[in-house]
Amino acid sequence: MKRKDFLYLSGMGMGALLLPNLPAFGNSIDPLQALDGVDVKIKKELADVALNAARGKGASYADIRIGRYLNQFVATREKRVQGISNTESYGVGIRVLANGCWGFAATNDVTKDGIAKAAEQAVAVAKANAKIQGDPVQLAPQKGYGEVSWKTPLEINSFEVPVKEKVDLLMKVNDVAMQNGANFVNSVIFSVNEQKYFASTDGSYIDQDVHRIYPSFNVTRIDRASGKFKTRNSLSSPSGLGYEYLNAAPEHKVAGIVTRYKGRYDMLEDVKSAALNVTEKIKAKSVEPGKYDLILDPSHLWLTIHESVGHPTELDRVLGYEANYAGTSFLTLDKWKSKNFKFGSDQVNVVADKTQVGSLGAVGYDDEGVKCKKWDIIKDGILVNYQATRDQAHIIGLDESQGCCYAQGWDDVQFQRMPNISLQPGKEKLSVDNMIKDVEKGVYIIGDGSFSIDQQRYNFQFGGQLFYEIKEGKIVGMLNDVSYQSNTQEFWNSVSAVCDESDYRLGGAFNDGKGQPSQSSAVSHGSSTTRFNGVNVINTARKI
Repeated sequence: MKRKDFLYLSGMGMGALLLPNLPAFGNSIDPLQALDGVDVKIKKELADVALNAARGKGASYADIRIGRYLNQFVATREKRVQGISNTESYGVGIRVLANGCWGFAATNDVTKDGIAKAAEQAVAVAKANAKIQGDPVQLAPQKGYGEVSWKTPLEINSFEVPVKEKVDLLMKVNDVAMQNGANFVNSVIFSVNEQKYFASTDGSYIDQDVHRIYPSFNVTRIDRASGKFKTRNSLSSPSGLGYEYLNAAPEHKVAGIVTRYKGRYDMLEDVKSAALNVTEKIKAKSVEPGKYDLILDPSHLWLTIHESVGHPTELDRVLGYEANYAGTSFLTLDKWKSKNFKFGSDQVNVVADKTQVGSLGAVGYDDEGVKCKKWDIIKDGILVNYQATRDQAHIIGLDESQGCCYAQGWDDVQFQRMPNISLQPGKEKLSVDNMIKDVEKGVYIIGDGSFSIDQQRYNFQFGGQLFYEIKEGKIVGMLNDVSYQSNTQEFWNSVSAVCDESDYRLGGAFNDGKGQPSQSSAVSHGSSTTRFNGVNVINTARKI
């Protein structure tokens, strides 16, 4: 192994420690190579080889995904660089229908011969599977789009920004944290570029260039006298944008914390607040258990939406196909068929949207070549729809797929994955400050934390990063050891107010895990600050 390769791979490992559960795959490359793309004409020629080979062996349908996946980690700690890595993964995945059954094969031999062999192997797998399969696959019709392309709307390509500039920013972040009382600080910028080419026997040749970025940090403060320590993570969110995401200015503060920025995200401002927060957390009192009205900031609420709304409305969970990985769903088909299942209060409107600019799930077309769209999941509190792929659409009476198919990489088979699932803003003008003024006894929660939810996505418990006590319409101080418990239906029916569109923000994660073998996907969840009445709050430090 060359010395530079060792440094790259070691750096990738350090980055993975800072950002757990992120996919770490591929070979080390020179950063400048990340800017070189593969000619679309070449990709089309290779795609046609796969489609023709599959049909020649008896496939009734075939698609191919040619994928080049680039990742860059820049990771630091206090006054030193921990690791820098640039990785690449390149290959093709071929999926076919033969004798009414799916078959899949993948290869990193991106030549005409290598691709033809993989296509033939996929057909052989499908025919073998068909011998033990029950009902044949019913694939929703999909028109071909011809040769089309889509690209994340970038202002600054993160891979074109010099590594030194990123290191300089992270070292400033660390310095600000230490100057404001932090004892330890880790910081990282993680950049992703997915160059994805899809072609199918339906007649689509789709070239997409997808970019995502995640700036993050963690600060720790130790009180030597008491031996206590507290931490706070960044309030950033991974985003479907370029490096411009890091160009922002503070816009709104609550309890001295910047909860909203003009533009995108200010890492220096956030780390300054974080260092002060951990000092305050050491001195904060422990919460008294009981019923509280909760004011949940979007930096916290995105995770509750993800777990209690996003996952239980995945159709494969509803049908029991995903039972071995994090359970099924209490939102069974009979609830949807009734057309009056009260999932939440009238204030609760949730949409799925794969087109939202700046979101992690934003692409032009999914991994089945379906043009992405927006649709209702919960309308005025009523469950009205799910998330479906081409081979699931007929189960819920749809004429076409909703565009929810995705694969982690070229060597993974695509399957049903969550689109962006978001709570819509309130229709009436309402700010966070005015919402707090109406709360007699409450807790204001900022940032996501630990959580637990049962196998049907029903009973749950959520923590957070920062907790503030509200008394008679005023924030009176910080709290520690806060977690709230509820069940999904009771919780969402307790929604009494949602701030307006001016407060709407996206949260999300790179590491939504699902499937066997497991795959990760990136997904965002938007909301405005929301009030939930009479929720049970427990003290996590007290023994039962």
